[in-house]
Amino acid sequence: MLLEDVIDEYLYHCRAKGYTNKTMINKRQELKQMKVFLKEKRGITELESATVHDLKAYVRGKQKSGLKPQSVTSMAKMVKAFFNWCVKEEYLIESPMTKVELPRVPKLVLNGFTTEEVTAMINSFTYEDYISTRNKAMIAMMVDTGIRSIELLGITMDHVGELKILVNGKGNKERIVFISPALKKILIKYERIRKEHFRNKVTSNHYFLSYKGAKLSHVGLWNMVRDAGRKIGIEGKRVSPHTFRHYFATESLKAGIDVYSLSRLLGHSEIGTTERYLRSLTYEALSDKANVTSPLMNMNK
Repeated sequence: MLLEDVIDEYLYHCRAKGYTNKTMINKRQELKQMKVFLKEKRGITELESATVHDLKAYVRGKQKSGLKPQSVTSMAKMVKAFFNWCVKEEYLIESPMTKVELPRVPKLVLNGFTTEEVTAMINSFTYEDYISTRNKAMIAMMVDTGIRSIELLGITMDHVGELKILVNGKGNKERIVFISPALKKILIKYERIRKEHFRNKVTSNHYFLSYKGAKLSHVGLWNMVRDAGRKIGIEGKRVSPHTFRHYFATESLKAGIDVYSLSRLLGHSEIGTTERYLRSLTYEALSDKANVTSPLMNMNK
């Protein structure tokens, strides 16, 4: 079978599974690069002709190009997913990626936000106008629910209930996140000011909108978060929407939530993904958790 034809079929399969546009762009680009490499460097155009040696050479080429181990591993996993699908569809007996070793990715601990920094960022915005109120509500929602940036931007008015929010997550999977009284107070004010600002003249049903009433862009959200960080003087840290998700996860763990429950709230398909946040806990936080759960400390309670 022509490799090009099988790749096209696989990409349609991924679209049918509900992968995001960003994921589809990455998959399409990576599989195109693999196809070009196999054809031009190894003389391969048929799916069945690709061997473990060819794929090892492809991964080595990525490494020699100067890409970081994390980037090489991410790209290789896309190729691996393609060949695993080929096995599942019985186009291949075995995946040639099975014995391809991926570079070791150093386990970095994200230097996350402190509670003081998060509080300062929320308080840096007021209720004096629509944009400021919207920004306060967006940061508060990320802090309080741990949702992804793409999930935040996809929320519609119909998704926000009295005590919960319906979120459309990765792979088009829906889940529920919960609204605390503190977040509800902010959202009530936001909805009132949103209504006053647009006077029911908006065409978009998205919950968070631009000044003119259009769906807020991913770039717009990132710029808002970075500006909030600069405004309060955060330096030497990654100031991004994901850092709020990291803050939510680590604070929830400190408070005693179990990893399984946290995994469901974050929308992770594998609990191993959630467990990575455990590496971010400081020794002081781990010490506090150990004291709270200590059998001897709890014997006489």
